[in-house]
Amino acid sequence: MSARVLVVDDLLPNVKLLSAKLTNEYFEVVTALNGPQALEVVRQAPPDIILLDVMMPGMDGFEVCTRIKSDPATSHIPIVMVTALSDAENRVRGLEAGADDFLTKPVNDVALFARVRALVRLKLTIDQWKLRENTSNQFGMATPLSARAEAVDHAHVLLIEDSILDRDRVATTLTRDQDTVSHAPSGAAAMQMTQAESFDLIMLSLNLEGEDSLRLCSQLRSQDKTRQTPILLMAHEDDLKRVAKGLELGATDYILRPIDRNELMARVRSQVRQKRYQDRLLVNYESNLSMALTDSLTGLYNRRYVMVHLERLLRQSQESKKPFALMLLDIDHFKRINDNYGHPAGDDVLREFAGRIGRSLRNFDLAGRIGGEEFVAILPDTNLDVAVAVAERLRAQISGAPMTAKGVDDQIPVTTSLGVTIASDPGESVDDLIGRADRALYAAKRNGRDRVEVELAGGAAPAAAAAGGGD
Repeated sequence: MSARVLVVDDLLPNVKLLSAKLTNEYFEVVTALNGPQALEVVRQAPPDIILLDVMMPGMDGFEVCTRIKSDPATSHIPIVMVTALSDAENRVRGLEAGADDFLTKPVNDVALFARVRALVRLKLTIDQWKLRENTSNQFGMATPLSARAEAVDHAHVLLIEDSILDRDRVATTLTRDQDTVSHAPSGAAAMQMTQAESFDLIMLSLNLEGEDSLRLCSQLRSQDKTRQTPILLMAHEDDLKRVAKGLELGATDYILRPIDRNELMARVRSQVRQKRYQDRLLVNYESNLSMALTDSLTGLYNRRYVMVHLERLLRQSQESKKPFALMLLDIDHFKRINDNYGHPAGDDVLREFAGRIGRSLRNFDLAGRIGGEEFVAILPDTNLDVAVAVAERLRAQISGAPMTAKGVDDQIPVTTSLGVTIASDPGESVDDLIGRADRALYAAKRNGRDRVEVELAGGAAPAAAAAGGGD
């Protein structure tokens, strides 16, 4: 996953050291040597994440963090404060200023890269929801939101901990904000509780007796009800490698034992605030999205919305130099389905087809219906190899399981042809992009249907990208 990282430090050797480490991991790095310079970089070209030194002359890191987080346009940018100060008081001060995490100098590389990647994934999700909100706003349907405006009290927290001492300490601390704490002594109990209730935050001990907490973290991320719920890991100092793996699996934050009460409150508030901000983005977006922008049959976005969103995403991609994939899908021989089973059955097939597309994509990808049996999928921050793999998996999921329709006894075999392209040319237009995907789609149909074809800028069509079986 590519990302643009802003490194802010008044000492040039520190800047060079962090920059070299991040560049070696294929991040794009920009730098600033003081607070005002950092604010100007953020204003001109917002980064994906900021590594911010605390002790700087003039404007220190706390003030820089506060200013960035108080601006609705930049409040969602993750900030990791880097400092030689290791005491809990300074960590709490930074978290209360809006920082997402603290790293202590000398920086542990495992913690650094795990933290950066985890926070960049979160920002990518927020970016796509903000982009959709902006698209809705173009139709006069959205109200701008700020992450810092969210309330942090009365949260519903699930605590997965088998230590009675730690359980009571955490629960007592969270009473400061009138939080409700539900306790799960095991992974099995936690999975049952998450299916029955919704939580603002899950706190997971990495030290559960006789259980693999990392596997539990992965399971929580794979469930629909907890996919977007923040997970705060509780670990010991010597657990950092496992913490890094947990962040890779989808955990959003961690705290080390012995747990400082003030730091715990600051981290819980930060995660609850972020969760409620993301929830409000979704609610605001959904409540303001008129039926004029969605397809009434499938519930996917319609052509009008897709085109506006595609224009915005293309401009964003050209500015950030991050590619995205466009995929056109067409149900093979759909007229035969209508003729053989009737139009109501055809409608059922369209609904199920749309559902399978939605279930195959990431939560920040976008799917739409742009014609009778023609669909589109837009995959941000995606290269060709990933796009082709997604397309081939979707093709196999469509053809691998026949569909059913009300009033029809027989199962209905359905296949799809897919055309894939990548937005990577800085001078291209949306029409250019759609034209390439359309030509790839028709190549898939000419070559036997039930297959994936690719066309890139300049008309290139890599042979290795074509996949699937013909009929």
